[in-house]
Amino acid sequence: MPLDLRFSSELNIPSTQAWRWITDVQLLREEMAPWLWMSVPKGLNSLADVQVEPGQALFTSWLWLFGVLPLGTSRLTLLTLEPGRGFVEQSPMSGMRLWRHERRLEVLTGGTRITDTLHVEPLLPAFIVRPFLTLFFRSRHRALRSRAARLGR
Repeated sequence: MPLDLRFSSELNIPSTQAWRWITDVQLLREEMAPWLWMSVPKGLNSLADVQVEPGQALFTSWLWLFGVLPLGTSRLTLLTLEPGRGFVEQSPMSGMRLWRHERRLEVLTGGTRITDTLHVEPLLPAFIVRPFLTLFFRSRHRALRSRAARLGR
């Protein structure tokens, strides 16, 4: 059964900074902690630095729950990467028939809105996957808001 989920946060940061946050590998890992850790090739610091061929996998990433329990792999595949605006990721992933994650930036007066939209078709029942994805993405957005709040001090 497909799941459609949406998460959004308004941050008091410029869109250029938000763009760096959503493409910097280390910042993405911090945002996913403590729930998920993903591997990336050595030397890859930012998704903004990769040459995107729409629909072609960039690399295979190992996914680890709490950084210790292997969950499987994701063949990170971007359909679009629009500098300063966002990306659409549709990656073949263990445990999913379909994983589509759209992350968009919207310029606001005095800040930026970051919105994550998910369309997934999990192999496990939706009643198991939906709560985990909701917890995970709410945690990611709390991390974004917390990082922005620390800058505002």
